[in-house]
Amino acid sequence: MNVRNCVNCGRIFNYLGGTILCQACKEKMESKFQEVKEFIRENPGVSMQEVSEVCDVPTSQIQQWLREERLEVTENSAIYLNCESCGEPIRSGKFCEKCKLNMSMGFQNILDANKPKTKLKPKGTDKENPKMRFL
Repeated sequence: MNVRNCVNCGRIFNYLGGTILCQACKEKMESKFQEVKEFIRENPGVSMQEVSEVCDVPTSQIQQWLREERLEVTENSAIYLNCESCGEPIRSGKFCEKCKLNMSMGFQNILDANKPKTKLKPKGTDKENPKMRFL
């Protein structure tokens, strides 16, 4: 059993994985998430600071939800993140589409380079490749 203290309220709870929050704090955080999501949907041009003040949620938490791709803002929104690779403005996640494509191509090239290259030999006669036979 893995017992930890909740980082929000300090209560002891059985930690199963993910964020180190007790069940009560997870439920509060989820209700705040739904509140932020609805507020952004109803007010598409709102800034992150305004969302933070109205919904009483730290901007760091809003940024975390955007990075986790739980939240996504519209194209004309004042809220945006920067791609961690090239700095391009993005609506959610960590990387822009161009950098995601470049990374996946790089990973594919690495996989292809490490793939063992086996040469197929043409099948010869039984005299060249004797095998044991059972009757």
